[in-house]
Amino acid sequence: MGRRKSNNNNTQSSSSLNNTQQQHTRFADAEDAAAAATTAADVSSPMAVAFEDEPMAEPSDVSFPGAGHDEADDKTSADYYFDSYSHFGIHEEMLKDVVRTKTYQNVIYQNRFLFKDKVVLDVGAGTGILSLFCAKAGAAHVYAVECSQMANMAKEIVESNGFSNVITVLKGKIEEIELPVAKVDIIISEWMGYFLVFENMLNSVLYARDKWLVNDGIVLPDKASLYLTAIEDAEYKEDKIEFWNNVYGFDMGCIKKQAMGEPLVDTVDQNQIVTNCQLLKTMDISKMEPGDASFTAPFKLVAERDDYIHALVAYFDVSFTKCHKLMGFSTGPRSRATHWKQTVLYLEDVLTICEGEALTGSMTVAPNKKNPRDIDIMVKYTLNGRRCALSKTQCYKMR
Repeated sequence: MGRRKSNNNNTQSSSSLNNTQQQHTRFADAEDAAAAATTAADVSSPMAVAFEDEPMAEPSDVSFPGAGHDEADDKTSADYYFDSYSHFGIHEEMLKDVVRTKTYQNVIYQNRFLFKDKVVLDVGAGTGILSLFCAKAGAAHVYAVECSQMANMAKEIVESNGFSNVITVLKGKIEEIELPVAKVDIIISEWMGYFLVFENMLNSVLYARDKWLVNDGIVLPDKASLYLTAIEDAEYKEDKIEFWNNVYGFDMGCIKKQAMGEPLVDTVDQNQIVTNCQLLKTMDISKMEPGDASFTAPFKLVAERDDYIHALVAYFDVSFTKCHKLMGFSTGPRSRATHWKQTVLYLEDVLTICEGEALTGSMTVAPNKKNPRDIDIMVKYTLNGRRCALSKTQCYKMR
């Protein structure tokens, strides 16, 4: 299939809809060309009945890429996370993500009844764009919390737009600052990272929820779902992985092993999709506990045609269910592209699969113990087909 534009998965920038809800989902304004592409969650995201989460595998039983190489782990997202958000380039990318930013804008402007005269907490405010939306929608006061140096710019932006009397920018970690109020009515945040949970900002939102949100308060967004599918990707795998077997006549296979263990953040062509899409996990941000972001979920990917499978692909959908009409967006391959793209996990073997055959297994996801903003992923998969039969476990580290 067609070649995709590469993107380094180490980039520091951040950043679910039920099948029965898709036809009711509202996104960008009617005059926006984005509307047609994002009027529903990814059509490849059927909200199948969720399986019961399996117990997490013991970390001692699993070896992840790079284990034992402490020098390679010295500098990761845990070290650079807040500093990276001091640079305007990341915020430019997120603001220009029309699917992301217009959805938040429409959620706020089209549901002013939620915000009018309410106290709002914006967790990870960045430039303060969500706080500005909330203030313009009639919020009584907005507390915009941002830990990076961008907080200083956010203060200037708030002043330049005449909202200093409504928006208070607080610089610091949400876990360390003190709000001038005891409780807030609404918590809004754009916390989603690559693979949904990369960077682990969700825990900061849950901390804020438990400490400051009133009993009947609202968290926006309040639902997020992670999905998995499988793709044919021979050309790109050859270029990104097999390349290391022969580099100008030299064997650099040691790098190939490392490359295989690092998920690739990239845009997948929908024509590459070989199987159905499986719901792995739905998170209810209003009710979940911090530990719920670690999980093991089974999957069953059924081939829709005779083809080869070179990689698994994960993506997520986000929902705002408290709106007058359901709103949200998808980061799937069949939806308009976002800055989150999709997450590609290459398989060691090429799987030959026939229509109707199923690739079954489970995926275990957990924050890395040393650097909790990084993600450890373990995939167990089995294929018992007419032309291919194997069972394997692969581990990935997203950093």
